Amino acid sequence: MAFQFGLVHLIGIETVAAFLISKTTPYVLTSLLPWIYLATVPTYLVLYGSYIYPFYISELRHVPTVPGFPLWGQFFDIILQECGVPQRKWHQEHGPIIRYFFPFGAERLSIADDKAIHQMTVKNPYNYPKPVRAKLWMVRILGDGVLLAEGSEHVHQRKALAPGFSISSIRALSPVFWSKALLLSRLWQEEMAESRMSTKCFEVLEWLNRTTLDIIGQAGFGTDINSLENPDTPIREAYRLVFAFDIGSRILHGLQAFIPSTKYLPAKMNRDMEAARTIIVDKATTIITEKEGQAAAHTNHKDIIALISKDNLKMKEAGEEGLSFETMRDQVMTFLGAGHDTTATGVAWTLHLLSTHPEIQTRLREEVRTHMPFLFDASKRYDPVELANADADQLPYLDSVCRESLRYIPPIPMTVRQSLADDVLGDYRVPAGTVIYVLANAINRLPMYWGPTADVFDPDRWDHLPETYTTNAFMTFLQGPRGCVGRKFAETEMKVILCCLLSLYTFERDLSVQDPESLKMWRLVLRPRDGVSLKVQSL
Repeated sequence: MAFQFGLVHLIGIETVAAFLISKTTPYVLTSLLPWIYLATVPTYLVLYGSYIYPFYISELRHVPTVPGFPLWGQFFDIILQECGVPQRKWHQEHGPIIRYFFPFGAERLSIADDKAIHQMTVKNPYNYPKPVRAKLWMVRILGDGVLLAEGSEHVHQRKALAPGFSISSIRALSPVFWSKALLLSRLWQEEMAESRMSTKCFEVLEWLNRTTLDIIGQAGFGTDINSLENPDTPIREAYRLVFAFDIGSRILHGLQAFIPSTKYLPAKMNRDMEAARTIIVDKATTIITEKEGQAAAHTNHKDIIALISKDNLKMKEAGEEGLSFETMRDQVMTFLGAGHDTTATGVAWTLHLLSTHPEIQTRLREEVRTHMPFLFDASKRYDPVELANADADQLPYLDSVCRESLRYIPPIPMTVRQSLADDVLGDYRVPAGTVIYVLANAINRLPMYWGPTADVFDPDRWDHLPETYTTNAFMTFLQGPRGCVGRKFAETEMKVILCCLLSLYTFERDLSVQDPESLKMWRLVLRPRDGVSLKVQSL
């Protein structure tokens, strides 16, 4: 719509220019022409696109707007601060639905209104797909799986994936969670023993990334990646390349969100991304080839992709449309990428928060001791009978700690959508083509939902939520049909890892490094630039 209005005005300016040209001699015309166009284009961009249209013509002009000049808008506030923090402040100042600007008057909405979120995520979710540019930026590494699929294709994929993420399926996979979490805690013991130390600083995020990668490999695909014991395995190295935080990579990743063609520049980051993609695609292809063979042979594998492959084969045999080989491969890419790094980051932030709140850490450890005393007994710690009966979902304070950590620092801090058709959000008509942000890192800490302690890490809040709380106040996993299909998987995995670590170690801040909360960087997940270094002491 803005383009149409702008085109009319630009044509009008050129008409005036043409009239002036018709009254001018050829010699003067030749010398004036470049100057006319040099004056026309900036006039259009600055006067019309950055002032007249957004304030006097745009259908969104009635939405509460963050003060500032639209030519550069709030761009520098956004890129220089933690993802979601500027919007958190603006929502408190201007209301639950706000408008702000990217450069050259590009309008953006941020939505924190309960009914508007419900409209976008539950009532009319497929009117709000991811913008094409955002999708092109992510699809190289995550594949075109359920996370990036839209419309009927998303409905089809989500239905096909449901058996693999059922509660019964996840319970059947819990031995894998325990096995890898116990291995992580044992490897730390071995490192301490080799160093003849009872206290050692670990960069826990790297270790947790390897743990969750091994879990999704084994539980998700029946493949033992074993990056815990082999940290240089190619698939782990691929994700290290993807999440590089050097200044050049950060600049190019930012550019590619707006100018996808910059991925073809001959820069190291682009070469690294292509190398990583090749490794990830090859691994996903190998996994799906094996799983489709197992499904045809009717083997009894219980990993998620095996269950999905079996159900997919049954659908095809019944004449229904199943998932193609490429779609299944892309699901593996999605689960590998989004499924391991988000949980690892969530656990790392939880351990960091426990290190800064020792009283909460002590209380949580005692709950684990009460419900799972075998974890504190070296002779019973690996007992298969005890592990088979252990249920991390039965620890209420652990549940509150995990939920509070995921509220306080959501691993996925935001999602962006673009409306396909006109709709109404809150009190405002939103035209087709509007770019809308749903920022968990803003919504999760708004006093309008969480009260005056919204910025306090307090697991006990989940036992006495304020009357202003709604389910849409907690947007870490989104809501509705586009909500995280692996939510229960991630929550269970997170709890098991914490039980294993807290039963062997105490955690304190590593004061020799900068506070990771001051170094948050967004690259698909909200992670600390230098990881999370903690002082780990054996009990």
